[in-house]
Parts: sequence; structure tokens; C-alpha cells
Amino acid sequence: MSNDTTLKNLNTALQMELTAAHQYQLHAQVLDDWGLDRLAAKMREEFAEELGHSDRFMTRIFELGGEPEMAFAAPPKVAGSLSEMFSSDLKDEKEAITFYTRASKAAYDADDLASKALFEEIAIDEVGHQNWLDLQLSLLDRLGEERYASKFVGAAEENADA
Repeated sequence: MSNDTTLKNLNTALQMELTAAHQYQLHAQVLDDWGLDRLAAKMREEFAEELGHSDRFMTRIFELGGEPEMAFAAPPKVAGSLSEMFSSDLKDEKEAITFYTRASKAAYDADDLASKALFEEIAIDEVGHQNWLDLQLSLLDRLGEERYASKFVGAAEENADA
């Protein structure tokens, strides 16, 4: 394996993280529009975390003398329901975990322990996202979307207290 392979994988990862970040940004706006401001706040936290991941990949690309390729891996999409939103995100997280695991092995084979560690650290963060999404889908299934969503309507509760 060469430095070129690692740089290619780092740029792919960067594009995946930029896509994920802006997907979460779009989700936050959709959720605000639906009145689910508390869940929108959670999506903004995810947005910030994914941007942090993209920064880490960019830093590593520069450290290796490469040039970041700033693009989306895929265009963010508006979800029509919470189930669709979480299912799509879960699919993306699983793909990211698989890719980062393979990229980590390739970096190890190229004797690039710093990139290997970076891919592993981000993969572990993505496992946390995957677990959260699995839980949300389970709750949606058990509670139904209406009951589930009622837990994330903060503005309505605050206005009721006024």
C-alpha cells in the first residue's frame, strides 16, 4: 500500500463526513419545520461532530502533503418521516464504519499508524451514532411516530407554561 492509497481513503472519508455533516444540518432544519426543536438540537450536535471529523481528516491530508477534495460523497436529501430519516442515516453510518475499518487496515499495511488510528477513532464514533439510531428506530417501532415525536416538542411545552 502507498501513501497515495491512504490519501485517497482520507479524501473519501472527508467527503463522507462533509455529506454526513450537511445531512444532519438539513435534518435539523426539517425537524425545526416539523416543530421538533429538541430533536433538531440533537441533529445540530451531530452536525458539529461530523464537521469535527472532517477537520481531522483534512488535517491528516495536509500532514501527508495531500490536497483536500472538498465535495459531497452524495447530496443530502430531505426525509419525509422520522423513520425514513433515521433509516437513511443508519445505512450511511454502517457504510462509514465498513469503509473506515477497511481504510484503517490499508493504512496499517502502508505503515501509517497515525492514519490507521484516525480511521479507527472515527469508526468508533460512528458506532456510537449507529447505536443511537438503532435505539431511535426501536423506539419509533414500539411507541409509534406520534408518541415518539411528542418527546421532542420543546417550544410547545414552554408556550404552555407562559
